[in-house]
Amino acid sequence: MRLDKLIEEKLETTRKEMKRLFALKQVMVDGTVEFRQNRNVDSLLHRIEVAGEHLETNESYYLLNKPKKAVTAVSDPEKTTVIDLIASADRFQPLYPVGRLDRDTTGLLLITSNGQLGYEMLLPEKKVSKTYRAVVNERVTSADVAAFEKGIVFADEYQCQPANLKILKADKHQSTVLLTIQEGKFHQVKKMFLAQGKKVIALKRLSMGPLELDEQLAVGEYRSLTLAEMKKLSIYFK
Repeated sequence: MRLDKLIEEKLETTRKEMKRLFALKQVMVDGTVEFRQNRNVDSLLHRIEVAGEHLETNESYYLLNKPKKAVTAVSDPEKTTVIDLIASADRFQPLYPVGRLDRDTTGLLLITSNGQLGYEMLLPEKKVSKTYRAVVNERVTSADVAAFEKGIVFADEYQCQPANLKILKADKHQSTVLLTIQEGKFHQVKKMFLAQGKKVIALKRLSMGPLELDEQLAVGEYRSLTLAEMKKLSIYFK
């Protein structure tokens, strides 16, 4: 949660009063004076004190094994969204997906009430890696691996950042690969393979940044992040 929003909410201050607390060096995070009003904090990871008062956050963090057909959106008048998959008892505050997965893509999706975390993780300069397992409709070759490593070029001449492609299994009819990218363009993985004359027929996200898909989660199931997983995300709370 943004530090300024936390102060306004918990201490019921005006915007002006909140800014004055920062100016007077009354805002402390882990024992150090904090001047950044947009600092992302969570009391699971930090000790937050304002004018001598200890403040607690109450954010939600869920790891979802996204099923096919679920739309990565907060709401949709016709289709089931990833938020609809969260039990109503766990939706006691607004939730947002971090990034998006295509409707027919499955796998790891982080859902949280902490909008600032999503913002930080999606910043291009953060270069958050995302790993996918893809099934492709024909043989993937070492030439494809080299092309991905160099940077795939789309039809509109946009050049993707270098990506790591690993062939798990390949024959003339079908291939299974692991692909790690640091971008998040619309339909990016599918378009990268199309640029090589191949079609993705199944796609599953296995990891995003330090988070990995919990294979114990059935498709469509979710759970709260563990403290260990939260600590891995601490790099996005600085």
